[in-house]
Amino acid sequence: MPVTLDQLLQRGVKGWSIDSRTIQPGDAYFALKGETHDGHDFIDAALQKGASVVVAQRGAGDRVLLVDDPLVTLQHLANESRTRWGGTVIAVTGSAGKTTTKDVIADLVSVALRTSKTPGNFNNHIGMPLSILRMDASSQALVLEMGMNHAGEIRDLAAIAKPDIGVVTNVGYAHIENLGSVEAIAGAKAELVESLGPTGTAILNADDPRVSAMRHKHQGQVVSYGLSPAADVRAENVEFLPEGVSFSVADTKFSSSLTGRHNVLNILAGITAAGVLGVKPEALTEKVAQLQPQPRRGEHFHCGGVLVYNDTYNSNPDAVRAMVDVLRDTPAKRRIAVLGEMLELGPWAEPLHREVGNYVAVSGLDVLVGIRGAACHMLDAAKRAGLQVGAAFFCETSPEAGRLVRTIAQPGDAVLFKGSRGVRVEQAVEAFLEGRQ
Repeated sequence: MPVTLDQLLQRGVKGWSIDSRTIQPGDAYFALKGETHDGHDFIDAALQKGASVVVAQRGAGDRVLLVDDPLVTLQHLANESRTRWGGTVIAVTGSAGKTTTKDVIADLVSVALRTSKTPGNFNNHIGMPLSILRMDASSQALVLEMGMNHAGEIRDLAAIAKPDIGVVTNVGYAHIENLGSVEAIAGAKAELVESLGPTGTAILNADDPRVSAMRHKHQGQVVSYGLSPAADVRAENVEFLPEGVSFSVADTKFSSSLTGRHNVLNILAGITAAGVLGVKPEALTEKVAQLQPQPRRGEHFHCGGVLVYNDTYNSNPDAVRAMVDVLRDTPAKRRIAVLGEMLELGPWAEPLHREVGNYVAVSGLDVLVGIRGAACHMLDAAKRAGLQVGAAFFCETSPEAGRLVRTIAQPGDAVLFKGSRGVRVEQAVEAFLEGRQ
């Protein structure tokens, strides 16, 4: 017999957990088997901490419910919860910027509707169902981030979440190691659009040709956004300022402390989603002005007269170019890019690192520091494209890079730190900041 929500609620379940370390009294604990740990090994710990129910493949006791697959049960319960709730689900996917876009959309939609959202980047086959189950029951809208590593994953997530609105931000090289081509990545992202029913709405980035082409995969309403004249919701009079961005949509002027063209697009996605739900642009100006970058996602601050961009949460070629654009457009004596190796690129690692190195050089940046592994190809390409040899540095570790930049950066300079999560470029930021405050 499948486990239902009513069964669990009758047992006093008040929360949902897959981690015995964070169990709160009244939680349902799902004993999931991962790559390195098996949740069944922690059933006793979960019960001792007060779990009302354990959902598992094996075990014994009044509080243990046996199922064929605890993960499938978790997903079914999330689907049941979403159906029973019946509010508006907005799903967001894309190769870069989807977490920021999700946060922006949730902030702007909250002007009209009580809104919940994916916490952090809980965007996979485990995190997204948990996001649904954990949302505030009084919410009228839920904004979910959908990530993927392989084809078919977004379709599966959409089957659970049943989105009413689907937002696709961009298509790039993230996860190309698994999918093999940008076209395959576009096909995987398009699964969100294909999963919308005829009454659903697709919100698409008009500035990305691969995303814009997805309009042909949906029979319902399509609304586009971007800087392109073809966009339905278009940013005009765009200014990139040291303190953020400003632009207009129709006759409404917006200003934000978020930086760069990519964040103009992220904000436009939020304005568009709110508009689909009936919110006029003029009702959003204050919310847009209040938007703040999340930690390590484009946050910027001054230290010892140096402007620092900390965008170290993760990286891929498209996201790097977006932040290089921000650095390029920043008024500064010198512009220094500290770029860690980009991971999960497979056989494309060398050519994609070379493309980024070339982009750094032609963008006119003054200094490039590469960290670890394939970043050496970035440096080689930058020098071939005109960056002075004495302005190109390779470091084996992030702390080493931070200490190096501490000796290079001077008041009036701007420094960008960015890299894949596995390279721990935040350690370069920490090493750079030591002694500069």
